[in-house]
Amino acid sequence: MDSTNLLDSFSEFKEFKNIDRVTMMKILEDVFRSALTKKYLSDENFDIIVNVDRGDLEIWRNREIVADGEVEDENFQIAIADAKRIEEDFEIGEEVSEEMKLEDFGRRNILSIRQNLASKIMDLEKDDIYKKYKDRVGDIITGEVYQVWRKEMLVLDDDDNELILPKSEQIRSDYFKKGDSVRAVVAKVDMQNNNPVIILSRTAPEFLERLFELEVPEVFDGLITIKNIVREPGERAKVAVESYDDRIDPVGACVGMKGARIHSIVRELKNENIDVINYTTNNQLYISRALSPAKIVSITLNEEDKKADVFLKPDQVSLAIGRGGFNIRLASKLCGYEINVYRDSDKDDEDVDLEEFADEIDSWILDELKAIGCDSARSVLDLSIEDLVKRTDLEEETIKEVLKIIREELS
Repeated sequence: MDSTNLLDSFSEFKEFKNIDRVTMMKILEDVFRSALTKKYLSDENFDIIVNVDRGDLEIWRNREIVADGEVEDENFQIAIADAKRIEEDFEIGEEVSEEMKLEDFGRRNILSIRQNLASKIMDLEKDDIYKKYKDRVGDIITGEVYQVWRKEMLVLDDDDNELILPKSEQIRSDYFKKGDSVRAVVAKVDMQNNNPVIILSRTAPEFLERLFELEVPEVFDGLITIKNIVREPGERAKVAVESYDDRIDPVGACVGMKGARIHSIVRELKNENIDVINYTTNNQLYISRALSPAKIVSITLNEEDKKADVFLKPDQVSLAIGRGGFNIRLASKLCGYEINVYRDSDKDDEDVDLEEFADEIDSWILDELKAIGCDSARSVLDLSIEDLVKRTDLEEETIKEVLKIIREELS
C-alpha cells in the first residue's frame, strides 16, 4: 500500500526555528490525534507512524471485519464486502488497516489542523525563548535597534527575537537610531499574556561588571574578583576589586597600560567616570580609598549605626563630596556606611551650626547646603558663590543673601 506523506501540505512548519525534528514530529502526532478524536470521537484504533529521518508521517485506521449489515460502529468495524474491496483474502473476524489520506479529513478539518499546529509551534517557540533568556539574566548581549519609541526601544537579537530596552534602563546621554548596534545586560524576563518579555539594561551594575569581564582577561579568568560595583549611570561609578595572587595588581590590571582597558569601558558608558579601588576588610581604609581623590585626615566609625565621620583639610572637602555629591554618595553605597564629612582645622575660629540660622534662612535652603556637605557657617563661607550655584539648586541671589546673613552673624 503506497504511503502518503501528510507533511507535504505543511512544509512551512518543517524547519521552524529553534524546534528540533523529534519535537516537531511529536507536535504533529498530537495535532493529528486531536483531529482524529474530533472527527471520529476516538483515536484508539489509529496508528500514527512518524519517520523522523524522512520527515514524514503516516496514519493507519484499524477496524474489525464483521458480516454485512452487522456494522454497529463504523469507526471500529467494517463490513466484509467493503473489506474485500481493499483485499480479496480478508475474512470475518480479521482486522483491516487502511492508510488515511489528508483529503479524508475534509477541507475544514485540514484548516483546523493547520491552525492548531501553528498555535502549538508558536507556544513552544515562546516557551523556548523564555527559557533561553531566563537562564541568561545578568549576561551581556548585543542586538540591533529595530524601533525607537519615547519610553522604550525595540532590539532584535541574532535570531530576530524581540527585546525591550526601556528609557529608564538607558544612560541619560544614550542616543540610538534604527540599525544601530547596542550592548546591554538581560535584566528581567517575564511572561505576560503568554508572551515572553525580555527587559535589557545599560544602567545596571551587572552591565559594568560584564564589560570588565570582556575587557580585562584577569577578571574573566577569575584571577581578579569584583567585590562590589555602585553607579550613577553616565556620571560616575566605583568598582572595588581584589586579587588573591600577590603578583597581580588588580587596579593596574583593570585600568590597563595608559588606561587602554578602562577607556574602552568608559566610551561604552558615555564617558562615565570610573574609579577602580583595592578592596579591603579594613573599613577605615576602605572608606578612605572610596573617597579618593580626597586625602583623609581621620575617620571615626560608628559600627552600630553604620555611620562614618570623616575629617579632612578644608581644601579636600569639595573633592570628597564631588560634583553633584556623586563621590560621597557612591562611597557610602560602596562601603555600606553613611558618610559625613567635616573640616579638620588647626584654627580656633568661631563656627556656628547651620541649624542656628533656621529663624532667618528657610529650611529647604539649609537642606540644599547640607546635601553638599555644608553643615556649618564656615563650611559655607569656604566655598565661592560659583561653587555654591553649581553644586546646589539655589539661585545666585539666594546664595548672596545667605552669605550676607552668615557673615553678619560671625562678624
